[in-house]
Amino acid sequence: MGPRPGHGRPERGRSFLNSRPDAGPGASLQELQALESEHLVGAYARQPVQFVRGDGARLWDDEGHEYLDFQTGLAVSSIGHSHPAVVAAIREQADRLVHVGNLFYTEPGMRLAQRLAEGSLGGKVHFANSGTEANEAALKVARKARPGGTIVSVHGGFHGRTYGSLSATPQESKQAPFAPLVPGFVAVAPTAEAVTGAVDERTAAVLLEPVQGESGVHVLDDELLRAARAACDEHGAALIFDEVQCGLGRTGTLWAYEHSGVEPDLLTSAKALGGGLPIGALICAPRLADVFAPGDHGSTFAGGPVACSAALAVLDVVSDPALLARVRALGERLAHALGELPGVGEVRGRGLMLACELPGGGAPELVRRALLEQRLVL
Repeated sequence: MGPRPGHGRPERGRSFLNSRPDAGPGASLQELQALESEHLVGAYARQPVQFVRGDGARLWDDEGHEYLDFQTGLAVSSIGHSHPAVVAAIREQADRLVHVGNLFYTEPGMRLAQRLAEGSLGGKVHFANSGTEANEAALKVARKARPGGTIVSVHGGFHGRTYGSLSATPQESKQAPFAPLVPGFVAVAPTAEAVTGAVDERTAAVLLEPVQGESGVHVLDDELLRAARAACDEHGAALIFDEVQCGLGRTGTLWAYEHSGVEPDLLTSAKALGGGLPIGALICAPRLADVFAPGDHGSTFAGGPVACSAALAVLDVVSDPALLARVRALGERLAHALGELPGVGEVRGRGLMLACELPGGGAPELVRRALLEQRLVL
């Protein structure tokens, strides 16, 4: 016999548990838009398309129309939608164990940490669930290594939307609504001189994207990266490279920093790492690998076996020298072809991480909508 009215679980709770969601398989776009309007916080400006299937570089909407996907789920599905190796890894692991607390051992996380460390800085890895979480972990390592130290970032960078990462993202439109931010962050121009001048014995870290993604794919020049490395070495600060968007093969090398030969002390990764599942990673060079002690930082789902299994499959794909060579070749071909188009201005980037200017082309959102009508997702 169920609880009496007014006792136990409320009627609304029982109704929710026993009811079938309105938006089951086959729901129309209009139904989903109505559900969004009523039940979702309005943090996203969605395009009026419902995608139901993906394969490789292509997507299909609920009406069967095929699209070519240049957005890759905001730089996530870099090796394609539903890559068979990733799907197989997820299925195999999910059949055995989906989740266990990270106070116990599971093999996928240990193997992934080994692969990431040995394929980059050496040292050790701390897992997270996203890019902004990985950057938060990097900032905490830097601040623990130099308590109270300042964090230097450069204009045009984007490092996430949680408070520490947001404080390192010098964009007024993103920061102003959430002031006051975390103190101790300094933003300077993306030049060697400005970064060198901002670093002193009070600096905990310099945080840079080797290729700035969100602000329009701006490649930081090698002189700047070398100057940041030298300044950090001189003053004992940590150099952090945020490769959440530019890493894992998008520029034609496994890590974007390889183009310059400048190695950071801390490297963050996410987005493409999980092949569509949420995962982030902070890779620490040996000198900072043991800064964290038990209890300093953590995350319930970080390093879970399913996401780590997917990431291992992704690394198998993106570490292939033939694939990286193809990224470089196709990037050169695409950049050249874009530059030949009428109405296209500057083309910039590295590998297949490219952007182009459209002088007089109207607002980017109007261009994006027009391309979507042509079944191109940007």
